[in-house]
Amino acid sequence: MQGLKGIHHVTAITSSAEKNYEFFTYVLGMRLVKKTVNQDDIQTYHLFFADDKGSAGTDMTFFDFPGIPQGVHGTNEISKTSFRVPSDEALAYWVKRFDRLEVTHTGIQEQFGKKTLSFVDFDDQHYQLISDEHNKGVQSGTPWQNGPIPLEYAITGLGPIFVRVAQFDFFKQVSEMVFEFKEIAQEGDFHLFEVGEGGNGAQMVVEHNTVFPQARQGYGTVHHAAFRVEDQDVLNQWITRIEGFGLQTSGFVDRFFFQSLYTRVAPQILFELATDGPGFMGDEPYETLGEKLSLPPFLEPKREQIEKMVRPIDTVRSTKDIQKEME
Repeated sequence: MQGLKGIHHVTAITSSAEKNYEFFTYVLGMRLVKKTVNQDDIQTYHLFFADDKGSAGTDMTFFDFPGIPQGVHGTNEISKTSFRVPSDEALAYWVKRFDRLEVTHTGIQEQFGKKTLSFVDFDDQHYQLISDEHNKGVQSGTPWQNGPIPLEYAITGLGPIFVRVAQFDFFKQVSEMVFEFKEIAQEGDFHLFEVGEGGNGAQMVVEHNTVFPQARQGYGTVHHAAFRVEDQDVLNQWITRIEGFGLQTSGFVDRFFFQSLYTRVAPQILFELATDGPGFMGDEPYETLGEKLSLPPFLEPKREQIEKMVRPIDTVRSTKDIQKEME
């Protein structure tokens, strides 16, 4: 059976789809490749930010559930999402940019031999940039060509996801036996795991933490993380494998843009496996990707109803001249 290929996407919760769009588009310079709705809760926006072409392994997505309270960070959560940038020099660019735009950050640090820069958004959602300077393994994506960030500094995809758990031994066992991750390094309470070809695009940092209170999901926290599988045949094999270990799964789920399964591997830690295709380019032209409300075919008959439920958000960028910001 073909193994996991790396990280597919991370889905988080925001208090404001509008602020979220502005932050990811004009601060982080990631491309909105799909503006759609949560297929299980159609009054809720689901925004997908990715590389220039919406490649698997590059997208961070957000729900904005109406009326949801702010989450609480703690143990038993997917605690931080990483984004890949090409070099250490790129991190120096981002320090200046964050300072100018008043984005709270830690400054450049180092973990597991890679330079990183951690920061938060308006919801206290936790992120980091990670340098690909000495990286080997899964290839990254293509930076948004018409975005505000010079291409040599721009975000190209997802880096390691961070998971904080109270029961480390159990989580390690599930990660290794079920999902075929390998632990390759340790620094204090932080353990580095990787899968497939490895590298920044196929890694998970697991923090063993019994001190923090139980995390509580809400806006500002991650909803789930997804890992890549090649296609539907491989996905079906994984469904059989995971259920064979006694874990409950959602079974096969067709999300139109990809096919999925979901399984909960620890309290409040939801993992998804998702196919690389068909992707985000099938129902919209490249030039105007993410500018209109996109609905999968099974929701298209409800378009009029859905458009009345979700407030309009202006996501048109194809008519704007977005200047590259050198610092």
